[in-house]
Amino acid sequence: MSDKTVENRDPATGKLIGSYRLDDAQAVRGLIARARAAQGTWASLPYRDRSLALKRVGAAVAARADELAALIAANSGKTLVDALATEVVPAILALRYYRSRGKGLLAERRLGGGSILMFNKRSRLQKVPFGVIGIISPWNYPFAIPFAEIVMALLAGNGVVLKVASDSLAVGRALAECFEKVGLPEGVFAYANLPGREAGEAFIEGGVDKLFFTGSTEVGRELMAKAGARLIPVVLELGGNDAAIVRADADLDRAAAGILWSGFSNAGQSCGGAQRVLVDETVRDAFVAKLKERVEGLRIGVGSNLDMDMGCMASARQKKLVEDQVARCLAQGARIIAQSPLDPALAKGNFLPALVLDKVAPDSPAMREEIFGPVVAIVPFKDDDEAVRIANDSAMGLTASVWSRDRRAARAIAARLRAGAVMINDHLMSHGLPETPWGGFGDSGIGRTHAETGFLEMLQTRVVVVDILPGAKKDIWWHPYSEKVYKGMLAIVRLVAGPGLGLRLRGAGGVAKFFLRYWDRS
Repeated sequence: MSDKTVENRDPATGKLIGSYRLDDAQAVRGLIARARAAQGTWASLPYRDRSLALKRVGAAVAARADELAALIAANSGKTLVDALATEVVPAILALRYYRSRGKGLLAERRLGGGSILMFNKRSRLQKVPFGVIGIISPWNYPFAIPFAEIVMALLAGNGVVLKVASDSLAVGRALAECFEKVGLPEGVFAYANLPGREAGEAFIEGGVDKLFFTGSTEVGRELMAKAGARLIPVVLELGGNDAAIVRADADLDRAAAGILWSGFSNAGQSCGGAQRVLVDETVRDAFVAKLKERVEGLRIGVGSNLDMDMGCMASARQKKLVEDQVARCLAQGARIIAQSPLDPALAKGNFLPALVLDKVAPDSPAMREEIFGPVVAIVPFKDDDEAVRIANDSAMGLTASVWSRDRRAARAIAARLRAGAVMINDHLMSHGLPETPWGGFGDSGIGRTHAETGFLEMLQTRVVVVDILPGAKKDIWWHPYSEKVYKGMLAIVRLVAGPGLGLRLRGAGGVAKFFLRYWDRS
């Protein structure tokens, strides 16, 4: 344990929430070792026992829902509604879903035979835990993101070591308590507190069996390179600069309302929020007018006020980064066409107004980078082909959306988009559906979390093959080799793939004789 501490303050008010002692790499190695020692016993429990233990976690979260929402809001700057609706509620729904699906996903499965020539082999597929899962979670959704991953890992029979972002230690501590106080085997879940890059190194050097990281593309690349040196598999959920395509036939009121929410909830600090809003040029003015009206009606303030629509940035550092990106956009010719009101007193703190830009340059931050703040850019397009081209012209591909009354046309566009999740007439919310996988293409990451796909990321595949041929002394391809063995194998090739019926029939005769070798004692 280090002597250093880290403070967490409410980014909206500056009020001290708590001071938290840092761990060091040696302490993390100890936590990983303890988790490994406990994991075997935990994995050997019947699935029902693990599921019931996690059910108690759900009860603990539900009992503290108000308290957790308030803590999340205070620690991150988001509104109470955002904290409850996008963190606590999805966590509860996810737990229920994974408990109901886990047993089936872990069940051993018989594989159908691939060829009658291997009639004597029976194969069964097994899913087994990795061992110890390391989870490094972000500050923008400090409760919901790690919660689902911890639940999946534990239900799958793994041990877990969690590290949350340094800006959200208060939430991390409360989250850890939900798992620590329900009677899990000692050590099977552990909570570590280190700075981000140090944590990744400590997890990798300490020997986790798989690493889950949610954060920036830059740090994700670093961790993947270090994990690769030790052949430690990773799942990386990284950034996005997501496109929303508004077709001419869209319900513009719904599109404006949905893009307002997906672009500005959590003060725009959502990796899957709408950023590049592509609008058919024939409805561009009408759509912008509707979006502008809504943006100018946004109420921005301290998140503990239930009447506020948008809170503040999670830190002064994040506010400065977004301000710099907007300044670069404006320097390249962009203009602000809509802006929410903001009390000048709040503007001195970590608050930003919601901004809508247009005339953004193709190489500006709005089009090429992730702007992790309350900024969306309007980009007109002429037809569906151009919309798809612009949407796909990005190194990132996390999520996207298509807004249209024509669902068939919208699905056709969705099939062409380079994104891990595409929503039709909605955006961002798929992360709240436990049955939908989460992850992206390109610089948005590798692997998936959530849903059955994410659960399977917590498991390794093992196959068990049994020979069932009574009295067989050897397989036909075993030693000793001879011309007879060669000709027998050649007969198999001719039987399976020979050109012409005559050649295949000759092969069949050779194979029948060759199969007698199974009972040959020599």
